[in-house]
Amino acid sequence: MGNRAISEELVKETTRFHGHWCPGLAIGIRAAEWVLSEMGRAQDEEIVAIVETDMCAVDAIQYLTGCTFGKGNLIYRDYGKSAFTFYRRRDGKAARLVVKPASRTKDRVMMEKLHQKMQEKGLTGDEEKAMQEGREESSRRIMESGLTDLFDIKPADGPVPKKARFLSSLVCESCGETVMETRTRRFKEQVLCIPCFEVAERR
Repeated sequence: MGNRAISEELVKETTRFHGHWCPGLAIGIRAAEWVLSEMGRAQDEEIVAIVETDMCAVDAIQYLTGCTFGKGNLIYRDYGKSAFTFYRRRDGKAARLVVKPASRTKDRVMMEKLHQKMQEKGLTGDEEKAMQEGREESSRRIMESGLTDLFDIKPADGPVPKKARFLSSLVCESCGETVMETRTRRFKEQVLCIPCFEVAERR
């Protein structure tokens, strides 16, 4: 599973961090490979990642690049796309990596059918084995492919995002919990957190 830029041991560590080996994680490892090669690893907020999916790939990007949700240099946009944009603050270098559409091979069609059946009815032992073998083969191909075969590497859509801000907090007047001021709502002269605001609106 290893490749020239990311060692076999790092692949194993990333898999342990995520919990299992799969094609999605392999995609994230290869995206991280590009970042490490072209930009280096994030020191604090120096590298920024914008991810347009919540798929397995994002765990690999966090683990390998140092772009994390807690530091504010991993930004999630819920677009449902296998696309990852990276910025380097010091010089503005940036690129958007978009996973190329996989060709609808006979094997891919079979995997889609097995996945659908697994969700609806469950699989037989033989079908589970076939699905696992298919996932392994797909992961192997991803790890062995050239980066430009896997990704369309495009210019970033916009400027580098601003650094994470430290914001004031308020206390929700309904539940008594602390909430970031920018996430509060006003309802009948009360300052509410979003969940309490949604409950109040339904009453």
